[in-house]
Amino acid sequence: MIPVRHLTVSIDGLNVFYREAGPREAPAIVLLHGFPSSSHMFRNLIPALADRYHVIAPDHIGFGYSSAPSLQEFPYTFAALTDVTAGLLAHLGLDRYALYVQNYGAPIGWHLATRFPDRITAIVTQSGNAYVDGFVDTFWNGLFAYAAAPGPATEPAVRGALTPESVRWQYLNGVPDPSLVSPDTWTLDQVLLDRPGNAEIQLQLFHDYPANVDLYPSVHEYFRTSQVPLLAVWGANDEIFGPDGARAFRRDLPDAEIHFLDAGHFALESHLDAITGYIRGFLGRVLT
Repeated sequence: MIPVRHLTVSIDGLNVFYREAGPREAPAIVLLHGFPSSSHMFRNLIPALADRYHVIAPDHIGFGYSSAPSLQEFPYTFAALTDVTAGLLAHLGLDRYALYVQNYGAPIGWHLATRFPDRITAIVTQSGNAYVDGFVDTFWNGLFAYAAAPGPATEPAVRGALTPESVRWQYLNGVPDPSLVSPDTWTLDQVLLDRPGNAEIQLQLFHDYPANVDLYPSVHEYFRTSQVPLLAVWGANDEIFGPDGARAFRRDLPDAEIHFLDAGHFALESHLDAITGYIRGFLGRVLT
């Protein structure tokens, strides 16, 4: 078993927890988790890649074991989350790295790519949108209504995304064999979501989410200009970011490699081996 280090470092006065494995002289890949998870979602992928790559997987501020300051102490925008991630990568001396992005990790990855385009060697996106294609209305309509007009009329719908039923649904929906998904996943996420003050943090990030969509034109220009190698590995049954979100990458990256799995939103839980194989083959071809 390849050892995985569990580390915490102070970035701008905030404790940032991250998992690290693999040779530090090897090509780097940074794994950016989604909502409502943490770097725990990569617990099995990290050792599966670390024989060949230097793997870094942080917990975003407000998630996992990283600091979760109050709204008065931290702005909780995706741009601010990116600032902390960029600070961590600078602290680690990473100036060239591939990205694996999922859900919330995608806008953080897009901010990094548009700020530092020359640092990104490749992108793996797993249910990480960069286009409005694929936003599933039944999941997103309530969130965008709240973002446009936060208040008593719109808040209940988004608070529903923080409940045990909703968190469990995100892991199990679209999975043909739910017994493959460990209940540890949604149980850990729920414990961390239920920390005092965390609901307000998540509501603020929901409120900021449309700013990520506003960034998309710049992301598309980055894709067209850079022609960065991109692999999209997607749960075909994902009812948060549907398959059209994966297909859309070929609009600006004609050579994008796209694969669909008989899986849901957290496809690593049921299709770890398939995803690992796609990543190792892809990075082996494009990282020279």
